[in-house]
This record gives sequence, C-alpha cells and structure tokens, in this order.
Amino acid sequence: MTAWDIEPQGVQGQLQLTGTRAGSLEKVLTAMIGDLSAAAQAAGTAVPGSAVHPTQVGPVAPGPRPSPLMPPQKAMGPVAAALSQYAEKRSPALKAMADRIQAAVLGAAKATGEYVEGDLASAKEAQDAARQVRLDLLMRDTGGNQR
Repeated sequence: MTAWDIEPQGVQGQLQLTGTRAGSLEKVLTAMIGDLSAAAQAAGTAVPGSAVHPTQVGPVAPGPRPSPLMPPQKAMGPVAAALSQYAEKRSPALKAMADRIQAAVLGAAKATGEYVEGDLASAKEAQDAARQVRLDLLMRDTGGNQR
C-alpha cells in the first residue's frame, strides 16, 4: 500500500459497531445450536417406544447392570441424525466466520495503532495478517485470547 489516510476515531467507532454486531451474531448462533439440540430431542425415533426401551420380564441374567445415575441412552431417529449432521457440517463454516470477524477487528485495530505510531510497515503486516486470517500473528503482540 503506497498511502494511508486513516481517521482513528472513525476506525474506533466502526470497531465498536462491529463488536456489538458480532456479539449479537454469537447469541443467535448459540441459540441456533440450542434449538437444533432441542429439535433433535423432540423429533423422536422411527421405532415404537417399547422397542427403544424394552421392558425386561422374568429372570435377568447376572452381570453388570446399568447405573441408576446414568440416564438411559435414547435411540436417535432420522430427524435427529439429520440435524446432527447439519450442525457437524456447518461447524467449520461457523468457526471460519467467527475467525474472520475476529481477524478483521484485531487487524484493523492493530493496523490503526501502528499507523498512529508512524510504523506503516507494521500496519501493512497487520492488514495482511487480517486478510489471511492469521489470528496467531494478530494475537502475538496484542495480548488477546484466541478461541
């Protein structure tokens, strides 16, 4: 980049707005995961209830018995399995989205700080690290916590 023209106060305002929106997104995604779990549990199975938890009649063979402290394992029906697969397949995309947001915010803050200090080379490094979503580089000198 040959020239920089940054207004630090404007960057700060945008970073605050982005942080607020990212917090809202985190709440929505957390609720979505909870809703998927609840939907999977409520979906039931494709087998009659007695086939899921058979009743034992008559003498029972000796051996280890299930612990009364452990809840019985519920059978997973096709809807629950599909919801689980959906969440599993979406997980990498959701993590990538969160990482990109974090990199953009950290990169903008770090690049702006370096710009204010007059270190344009370090500002460009921060910009490049954000573009490449290199959270390790952006966290190195900021003291931030990587998820």
